[in-house]
Amino acid sequence: MTKTVLVTGGSGLVGKAIETVVNEEKPTDEKWIFVGSKDADLTDLQSTRAMFERHKPTHVIHLAAMVGGLFHNMNNNLDFLRKNIQINDNVLLLSHEFKVQKVVSCLSTCIFPDKTSYPIDETMIHNGPPHDSNFGYSYAKRLIDITNRAYHENHGDMFTSVVPCNVFGPYDNYTPGVSHVIPGMIHRLHEIMYLKDPEKPQEEKVFPIYGTGKPLRQFIYSIDLAKLFIWVLRNYESVEPIILSVDEESEVSIAQLAESLVKAFGFKGKLEFDSSKADGQYKKTASNAKLRTLLPEFKFTDFNNAVKESVEWYVKNYEQARK
Repeated sequence: MTKTVLVTGGSGLVGKAIETVVNEEKPTDEKWIFVGSKDADLTDLQSTRAMFERHKPTHVIHLAAMVGGLFHNMNNNLDFLRKNIQINDNVLLLSHEFKVQKVVSCLSTCIFPDKTSYPIDETMIHNGPPHDSNFGYSYAKRLIDITNRAYHENHGDMFTSVVPCNVFGPYDNYTPGVSHVIPGMIHRLHEIMYLKDPEKPQEEKVFPIYGTGKPLRQFIYSIDLAKLFIWVLRNYESVEPIILSVDEESEVSIAQLAESLVKAFGFKGKLEFDSSKADGQYKKTASNAKLRTLLPEFKFTDFNNAVKESVEWYVKNYEQARK
């Protein structure tokens, strides 16, 4: 019997990556449907119901969310809380009503407690308050895990969730003030190189990095995450969350990220760190031991190669990119 897989947030970074992988695989026993904000207002129950009626999914990958970078979160915690709670409640309620066989929702490592030991793992999500900068988004995402458990306990529904580390790649959101760190830096460096003071020699230009450059992050290439999402949908049978992250030793500093971007762009100017800007959490190191136990042979794309591919995609698709 053919599965009908509905992907909410299907026009975003991870949705497009999943679509890319699926199109390469060409599975004959799965029909994939990618929906975006133009297809339904997921904060509205009736609009969400109409979408489920239209597509009648047997499986759901739930990516849709109000998302943003550090500064967008800091200024909009109430909106991040309310809208994400509405979206998640509607999608999971309709998945139950339509007897969806499996739902895989997307969480984030930023939902973990601010004060914690490292590396963080799946058992630690609810061990304390998240960082103040993004508490609205974090609590809304944590509620997915709680809601999954409640549906499973009351009705036996197989609703689960994955916890990716920082995701980047083609089709990201490059909008200033909204974007995450890598797309934000890609957008700014591209502007500095090609749009601001075009007559100025590149050697005299400066690429400002927000913060000290010291914070550490694990970054996962969207194509790698897409492959892991599909594996979870097909093979992972537990309501307990699973972290989808690169290995701990793959953690890089923001300064190292900046150097990788400079190399990918071929930028000949200099870097300057603006320590007046907030760094956010110093580290969010996550353990992927559970994933490695279940999928030991998975190979992640080399970070510098993934950055280079992401930069090349942005330059090639500059006019169409979200910015």
